[in-house]
Amino acid sequence: MGTYHKGWRLLSTVSVLGLMASAGSLTAQEIIEDEDFLGTVELGAGKREVQTSTAKAVTVISQEEIDDRQASTIAELIDSVPGVTLVNGSTPQGSGINIRGFGANSTFGTDNKVLIAIDGATTGAEEIYRIGNQLFTDPALFREVRVSRGINGSFEFASGVVGGIVELETKDASDFTGGEIGLRVRQSLEASSNAQGWNSSTTLAWMPTEDLEFLAHYTVRDNDDYKDGDGTVAPNSAFRTPSWLVKGKYTFGDAREHSIAATFTDTTSNDQDVPYDTFTTTSGSFGNVDREVRTKVAQLNYNYNPVGNDLVDLDVILSYSEQTIEQAYRTGSSSCDVGGLLLIAPGCFFGPPPAPGTAYDSSTQDADHYYEITKLTVKNSMFLQTGAASHDLRFGVEYLHRERPFEAAAAPAGTDKRFALFVSDDISIGDAWTISPELRYEMQDISGTPELSSPSASNAGDGEYDNSALMGGLSVRYEFQSGFALFGSAGYTESLPIIDDLENPAFMTRPELATGFEAGASYSGADVLASGDTVQAKINVYDTTLRDVTTSGRGTIDRIEIQGVELEAGYGLANGFYADLNANWSTGSQTTTSGAETGWAGIPANSARLTLGKRFGETVDLSWELAASVDSINPQNEAVAGYGIHNLRATYKPQTGALEGTEIRFGIENAFDKTYRTSLATRNAPGRNFKVSIAKTF
Repeated sequence: MGTYHKGWRLLSTVSVLGLMASAGSLTAQEIIEDEDFLGTVELGAGKREVQTSTAKAVTVISQEEIDDRQASTIAELIDSVPGVTLVNGSTPQGSGINIRGFGANSTFGTDNKVLIAIDGATTGAEEIYRIGNQLFTDPALFREVRVSRGINGSFEFASGVVGGIVELETKDASDFTGGEIGLRVRQSLEASSNAQGWNSSTTLAWMPTEDLEFLAHYTVRDNDDYKDGDGTVAPNSAFRTPSWLVKGKYTFGDAREHSIAATFTDTTSNDQDVPYDTFTTTSGSFGNVDREVRTKVAQLNYNYNPVGNDLVDLDVILSYSEQTIEQAYRTGSSSCDVGGLLLIAPGCFFGPPPAPGTAYDSSTQDADHYYEITKLTVKNSMFLQTGAASHDLRFGVEYLHRERPFEAAAAPAGTDKRFALFVSDDISIGDAWTISPELRYEMQDISGTPELSSPSASNAGDGEYDNSALMGGLSVRYEFQSGFALFGSAGYTESLPIIDDLENPAFMTRPELATGFEAGASYSGADVLASGDTVQAKINVYDTTLRDVTTSGRGTIDRIEIQGVELEAGYGLANGFYADLNANWSTGSQTTTSGAETGWAGIPANSARLTLGKRFGETVDLSWELAASVDSINPQNEAVAGYGIHNLRATYKPQTGALEGTEIRFGIENAFDKTYRTSLATRNAPGRNFKVSIAKTF
């Protein structure tokens, strides 16, 4: 092991020296201005553009940033977004995403207030106790990740989105061929020192004609158990996740106004003798299981966009997503299992003590979980002028069918059918005002599946319930000629009952009600402090209230109130220097049904992230990142120490010579090997980790 780490130190030294030596003859990028106005353009000051042209709280992670971050999981990729906090994000299992205090927590993988969408297809579970598979797929499959925070902006996608939406967009063949006829192959290899991980990603992109394109992608990621900053091994944190994607698109019509595309993604993890409780990764009373997790998403898209007609841009999207969790208990692995008999001890039973000699019941650990979601969306986008106002109008209909087949001792089985109408309009008046109203009307028919065996407390719900809700929001933005803008928004949504709660009839006619108010300011400009520089900044203040709570607290909480401030800023110079800053401050409270008010356990710690970097033309990009958090209290009412973590990254893309087209990346995460834990996590984060990758498109 000592030789292994020495090799990594030598490799890191050689890599950095090589990158520095290659930067000598590089020129800075130029800023070119065109007299013709081509629309609103975001000025990219750093690695990430601040979305200053919208009132909504949106962050977009581009393909460049996806590659440079070398993330092992999607959760790990988006943890730099303000308002986003991870629960054990370094592993795909037992991890989740928390946005503005909603989503994953240390007990459930999600609370159904954060939406995960892959190419528009809804995926993921509602709630899974102690397993936590909210999002399970590999970052290498995607070219862009878009994180929208808050209620506004969600009504085209779903009801009940309180925390936000994570939208993932898969890669296209034209991303590699440049839209030209031909065959391109891209291969990347990556290795990491902590957990001795490796990743191989292969992409085949083929365009036999201008109208036809195909893409096939396969990646496999393999990690051993990682160590924290003290050198302590995080047990059962190892994972191996093969993922693949196939995609095809055909464009046709006299003016190529029609297109049809099909996509399929598949990610699998197969673990043997691992804890049922993936949050704490210890056996305890639950014991160990053999578990296979598989997520599949299939989608068919049709688009009709006639040339010269601004009133028609029609999309028909049919998607199917499936997540299966198959598991089997390992006999004798529970601390309550003594020779197949239940040990009568605290923590080994609930309610009255069972009779002596009672057999140990492993039905919970043996239960498999299935989630199937079919969704059909038909929507049209149009641009029209009405007097002084121009409209970017989108409207459509949606049908969603979520099903969970019966499985003994699993969560209740049933179907959730929803039909929705939605409309969203961005109204521009002159060069200053933008007004964005949104509406969604949704009807629900949810019913339980009659049991195939005797009912139990966990699967007794077999009733049928109808619910409906009208939701909406309004955003207003005013932009001054100086580049400053002021904005505000208000939104209301309802989280309709979920299949998980079928065993509680009182919850099935009681939707959760959420309101959100936001206000803020932004600035975007050039030549501000120096010739050729760019400045972007956006600050957002929000106040969110969730009432009639059922998914968090299981009916004991009446109201959750969260207030916060998010900051995003970027600065760039013509010589290639850049700086990115984002920060989040939030506070929250919960009020129980008895009227008692305490702090909200799901609120993340206040945190900030600063990146300083320098680009040398298109060849070299060097950056330093500081991620910091203040002291906090976790959901178990335990003190969590604040921290400051340093990450270093270098990217080298030769533009000439034998290595032209090659991309070499090197990173050091947690450079000072600090032992720390994020506020919502149940285990320590990884210690120092050296990462290196090489990729080339042929």
